[in-house]
Amino acid sequence: MPVPAVILAAPFPTGQSRSTARAMGQIPFDVVVFDLDGTLADTALDLTASLNHALGELGRPPIPAEGVRRMVGHGARALLRKGLAATGEVDDALIEQAFPLLVGYYEDHIADHTKPFDGVETALDALDAQGVKLAICTNKLEGLTLGLVAALGWQDRFAAIVGGDTLAQRKPDPAPVHEAIRRAGGGRAAFVGDSISDTDAARAAGIPCVALTFGFSDRPADQLGANALIDHYDQLLPALERLG
Repeated sequence: MPVPAVILAAPFPTGQSRSTARAMGQIPFDVVVFDLDGTLADTALDLTASLNHALGELGRPPIPAEGVRRMVGHGARALLRKGLAATGEVDDALIEQAFPLLVGYYEDHIADHTKPFDGVETALDALDAQGVKLAICTNKLEGLTLGLVAALGWQDRFAAIVGGDTLAQRKPDPAPVHEAIRRAGGGRAAFVGDSISDTDAARAAGIPCVALTFGFSDRPADQLGANALIDHYDQLLPALERLG
């Protein structure tokens, strides 16, 4: 299990942190950055349908949702590469051929079955009530991210949204995490995610990470190296308080 965190300074300090004015027992972070797929929302069924549509157009067999859950986290092309490898040969030409098939289908079916994880909106409301700025940092393409956020009715929830193609870098590079914090106003920050790309990006950015035990991951949650693990979103605020 991960050891308790030593909180590091956020990469974009803004003078006196807003958190210094907060009372004991409140969240000691100015910004909390969230991954999207497998963290804020269960997108597995819609991602599975989109991947299987692309695979089917190439004459490949479908992959069950449980298999796709272990493939998500590194962007659409990485998902395609894993899906193609699981069903036959794979090369860059096949990935480029299948990419518009997957993305086009997903755009049209982005929230057919997707829903927030239990307790997400209550936790976001509680963070917002304490003045914490919320941000998304995902490897999903920015356009698809904005489309999903809109479909979930979350347009006004997040101070910053950074997608997989917003910058030249993507997670696990820390640059998108830094950018999400900067766009949200800077200050002391924490990350919430579900995969190794999330925990590695948070570590590289010098901020603590809370990992979910129920998200999309290619390995057990206790092998992600997170500073804290939670089994439900009703544990998020207490975990953030302890990390502070």
